[in-house]
Amino acid sequence: MMSFADTSPATSRLRAAWTAAHAPVPGVPRWARWAAYAVPLTALPASLWRIAGVTFHLPITRGGHGSGEVPPWLPMELYVVLLSILSEVAAFTAIGLIARWGEVFPRWIPGLRGRRVPTPSAVIPAALGAIVLTLMCTWAGLSVARGRTIHGHALPADFPLGFGDWTGVLAIAAYAPLLLWGPLLGALTLSYWRRRRVSA
Repeated sequence: MMSFADTSPATSRLRAAWTAAHAPVPGVPRWARWAAYAVPLTALPASLWRIAGVTFHLPITRGGHGSGEVPPWLPMELYVVLLSILSEVAAFTAIGLIARWGEVFPRWIPGLRGRRVPTPSAVIPAALGAIVLTLMCTWAGLSVARGRTIHGHALPADFPLGFGDWTGVLAIAAYAPLLLWGPLLGALTLSYWRRRRVSA
């Protein structure tokens, strides 16, 4: 009888390929490894909270969920799942700032496979992302702390984030890690740029 610990050759090869692709390259400081692995975790709580509350309608949120800027043909439940997946994929790209695929294009990219990734093509989008994320999340956090929306209007009484009950505190706990995404990405970008400049 096969146990859960047993793995097929295909699974072993997949695991080895995954590990090789995402392992830190030589010269990556330990703090950068931890920061890169932490970035996807900064987006995960908010993604899980959105999916649980909006898609699966668990009683962890307060207030209604309007359609906002979502087109009428796109159900809010599906939009939240897609937004959450996109957030996680974007956050996961931070690992490229410490891994081999951030320095050499992977084999599965036609026309580029095996070529060195130009440093500016990684640094510029990562730096812009770090700046935008830091400004956006900080502004949103400060606005909510002042009882205002990001547009300066007073928060509605049923705003999901707040200290009035456990659901509001849970929402704050889910969204608070996003404040770290931009600064961590900025530090990783600087570390990547320094490492690539030395190895060039």
